[in-house]
Amino acid sequence: MNGMDYKYLLFDLDGTLVDSVADLTLSLNLLAKELGYQQLKPDRVRDMIGDGATKLIKRAYGEENYKREYLFRFLEIYAEHLLDHTDCYPGIRELLVRYPAEQLAVVTNKPYQLTIELLAGLNILDKFKVVIGGDSFSEKKPHPLPLQEALKALGAKAKEAVMIGDHHTDLNSGRAAGTAICFCSYGLGNTGGVEPDFLAKNSEELLQLFPG
Repeated sequence: MNGMDYKYLLFDLDGTLVDSVADLTLSLNLLAKELGYQQLKPDRVRDMIGDGATKLIKRAYGEENYKREYLFRFLEIYAEHLLDHTDCYPGIRELLVRYPAEQLAVVTNKPYQLTIELLAGLNILDKFKVVIGGDSFSEKKPHPLPLQEALKALGAKAKEAVMIGDHHTDLNSGRAAGTAICFCSYGLGNTGGVEPDFLAKNSEELLQLFPG
């Protein structure tokens, strides 16, 4: 299987295109301070990311302690610190310029508005024809719906596309939608036992896998 066989690239965001652990950790810890909870270390936060903001809050402070207002407050804090330290992984900007925007999409479980603000702040929003967040539809990854909607918006067939991500939610979503799947082992998650079609051990390997 050759990466050049795929015309359309669908990307996860956190742990795939951008390293956001520092800002997520900072925001969780600022809220933890407000709530009187223990501070979290970045390595622990890394393991919590990938299933959307609600799951992140439940994992950070305990599911039994979850309150919806915690989520809203976290999103307020995170919006203020979205771009303090977050940046693209090495090689990502070079990869994006090799493809026209009409062939690229972001499909993330991060809330849509924060996704738009982050991409715009990094000056890469215009690289993607389609951006789908975790709250864009009734389902989020690992459900295939977000990818199916992205393919529809791109005018792409599933067999022409590859889902690129660092978490088993990405891989399962891609498999269910019928795309090829690429696992980014440099990111935050794990395969969950899913066998990917492509493996990128560091972000710059994506340039070799999908040269455009």
